[in-house]
Amino acid sequence: MIVWLIIACEIGFWVFVIAGLFSRYILKKKQLSKFLLICTPIVDIVLLIVTFIDLKNGAVASTVHGIAAIYIGVSIAFGHRMIAWADKQFSYYFAGGKKPVGGKKYGAEHAKLERSGWIRHFLAWSIGSVILIAIILLIDNTRQTEALIGTLKFWSLILAIDFLISFSYTIFPRKAPNSI
Repeated sequence: MIVWLIIACEIGFWVFVIAGLFSRYILKKKQLSKFLLICTPIVDIVLLIVTFIDLKNGAVASTVHGIAAIYIGVSIAFGHRMIAWADKQFSYYFAGGKKPVGGKKYGAEHAKLERSGWIRHFLAWSIGSVILIAIILLIDNTRQTEALIGTLKFWSLILAIDFLISFSYTIFPRKAPNSI
């Protein structure tokens, strides 16, 4: 059930984003657009509540329950950036806005972008970790929440690897294509 809820929440997130942008640029309804975009965090709250209730009712935690916490952390840390990206794309394709400019793929600017991405990943990890630890403490049954501890350990390893890769561009920046 939780797997389907996570999928539904991801779909719901993008439905609210697209509906909000459609309302803003096509229907020219700014208030409706704001309302729909504000609804995106409600999806996260629903997922968190259902995950907790599922575990509180005796379900043994699985990796999927851990993914729910990851999803919420990523959604909070990266959600605004994803919505801003979608807004620029929608504005360009449907409202005659400026063409979106991508980040540099080399040099100091690329290194800064990579570090910024890692900091957002760290924020997502922090939020997700707090949620995982809170659920572990509230359920108070090590056998039942063992998978959540495993998810936290694995995500911490991924965060460390991401750190090494992201900050390596500061020490060894990519060269511009014409400078090779």
